[in-house]
Amino acid sequence: MRHKPFFRWVLTLGFVLFGCGVGISTVQPEPEPVATRQIDLAVVEEKSDGTCRVRWSDPYAKKTREEPYHCDPTRSSWLKAPNYGDSRGYGQESGFMYTEGPDQGNLEDPEADLKFTNDSDPGGVVLGLGILAVAVGLIGGNLRALPRVLGVEARLVRRAAALADAAGWAAEDYGRALEAARDAGRRGALGPAADPELVRALWVLREAGPQAYPAAEAALELSARLTVLLEEAAPAAGLRNRLQAGPAARDAAEMAVAELRRLLADAERDGLQEQFAQTSVDLLRGQDAERAALAAGADFERDPEAYRRLFEELTAETAESPVPRGPRT
Repeated sequence: MRHKPFFRWVLTLGFVLFGCGVGISTVQPEPEPVATRQIDLAVVEEKSDGTCRVRWSDPYAKKTREEPYHCDPTRSSWLKAPNYGDSRGYGQESGFMYTEGPDQGNLEDPEADLKFTNDSDPGGVVLGLGILAVAVGLIGGNLRALPRVLGVEARLVRRAAALADAAGWAAEDYGRALEAARDAGRRGALGPAADPELVRALWVLREAGPQAYPAAEAALELSARLTVLLEEAAPAAGLRNRLQAGPAARDAAEMAVAELRRLLADAERDGLQEQFAQTSVDLLRGQDAERAALAAGADFERDPEAYRRLFEELTAETAESPVPRGPRT
């Protein structure tokens, strides 16, 4: 499945939001300060979390007012009832009263003002969202890349090693079958009393079919290529190998992994691993000598001329390539 750069887009969005937040904060005007003065408050009721009711004198409305307020729960216990020396049993708190504007005479609520400041600062909100998106993009991208670098590459190397083994076995089995047929041909012949070992060796090649030679030749070439690439890609096979390798070896490993990925894709598209496995299976049928001898004898009696042509082609071949070219059965 094609990799989707989700966290890359999250990171990009984060940088865009961050820039927009900085720009909004820069052009946004500062709120006008409102004049206040500090006054003493009589705490009529108070809870442990600081929720309380306070009473104060409003000089502008010329009356005593009482409203809910948020007292400081960490202030000295001597300012709380009943320790505070108020004859009415009230505690004491201090606060700020607006001295101008529409809220003149009202108390300034620190928590409400803080919430208003945060809510009324769109630049800060956008900036915060941008920082969050950048953090998610960086952390998520690295966490996603870690298994891709360490896990996917390691699995790819193991797949390439398995393909190299299958290719090596196919080439080796084909070469062994050809050599067995040639050895039997040097010791026996296909005369009136055909040599059973020679017939059985030729039967194995006939059963493998004409596709065995091109499969074995491709297997030998691919096995040699994969062996070199697997040695270069060793640092990508695990975290320990990667840490022990130097910068040059890691760079070479990255290039080798890219080439392995291409070769594996081509092999999967062409079904090479299945072809190599089938070739090995076809060439190993002669291991059961008794059963192979019976099958080979029956096949030879049915078409002896095909065996003679096969033997002539085999003896006429030269060992020009590492995998001798087999007969065109």
